[in-house]
Amino acid sequence: MKQPFFFAIAVLAVAVATAGCKKKETAGQDNSPAGSQTPDKPAAPSAAKSGIKIGLVYDVGGRGDKSFNDSAYRGLKWAETELGVTIREVEPGEGSEREAALRQLAAAGHDLVFGVGFLFTDDITKIARDFPKVKFACVDYTVPDDPSTIPSNLVGLRFREHEGSFLIGAIAGIITKVKTVGFVGGMKIPLIRKFEAGYQAGVKHVCPDCKILSAYAGTTGKAFNNPNKGQELALSQYEGGSDVIYHASGKTGDGVFNAAKEKKKWAIGVDSDQFHVAPCCVLTSMLKRVDVVVFDTIKATVAGEFRNGLQEFGLAEDGVGFVYDDNNKDRLSQDVVDRVNGLTKKIIAGEIKVPFE
Repeated sequence: MKQPFFFAIAVLAVAVATAGCKKKETAGQDNSPAGSQTPDKPAAPSAAKSGIKIGLVYDVGGRGDKSFNDSAYRGLKWAETELGVTIREVEPGEGSEREAALRQLAAAGHDLVFGVGFLFTDDITKIARDFPKVKFACVDYTVPDDPSTIPSNLVGLRFREHEGSFLIGAIAGIITKVKTVGFVGGMKIPLIRKFEAGYQAGVKHVCPDCKILSAYAGTTGKAFNNPNKGQELALSQYEGGSDVIYHASGKTGDGVFNAAKEKKKWAIGVDSDQFHVAPCCVLTSMLKRVDVVVFDTIKATVAGEFRNGLQEFGLAEDGVGFVYDDNNKDRLSQDVVDRVNGLTKKIIAGEIKVPFE
């Protein structure tokens, strides 16, 4: 979920590195607004058709989650507009439907097929071997014991979410007035534990005596699509004394925002800028730039420069960050932003080691 910096995606036509995220300006250092998003309808006419066909299968919660999937969608639409690719989206159900969707797109002649989410790892690895002439990309790919076994036509796209979450934890630890903050995760798995571990470390770095309340919505993929459970968990944490809650739970986070509105407390979004989900109560959001990574992967494919294997994006690659823009500058003082930017530099320099478990 980059030094916290943020170009409005309305100007995302800025050149982006072909195989990775290009640096943006750091929040608090002559930065442009952080976290503005690509509009659903492109502002400019589509480029001439490139002849390249891109397929994308969404994660649990599907498009409209205002978070992880929507970020992937923005990258896909951005590529359609700027690169002239033809796109096709699929929202599967569970289990075998994910595999069937990937296989269908590959068989239909798509040049590059995305699986959005770690749940696709096994299926996309198998299907990549079945369709060696099709290129595949998996967001949040789970690394195998032997990375050399990754098919030559598959790229695993990964993020150092714990680094962005450390910054969010520092913000929560500075902002809290009661020295108690919360965390709501979706499915209890190592990936979401990275968010939690980074957040906890960030809180403790700036507020050693702060208390952190943590809870997860479940142990299956459904935990990312359960707003009622998210609201229940968040209400419990607010009633337990927390005045700031960070969620990493997909559409379940809608319930966290509902609880924040009910209790008139702060909530922190994830993956995308979630300010507009609850304008009253969103302090900031941890950005995980899936949109940029999806766009870059498509751009590399169009240019004939697709690279297989593993690619990872953290603060140094501008792959994660936090939102600081006109919508929340009255909630985060410049002093807070400057302090967090200083932590960013230390993480990138290796002076701060952020735990991920």
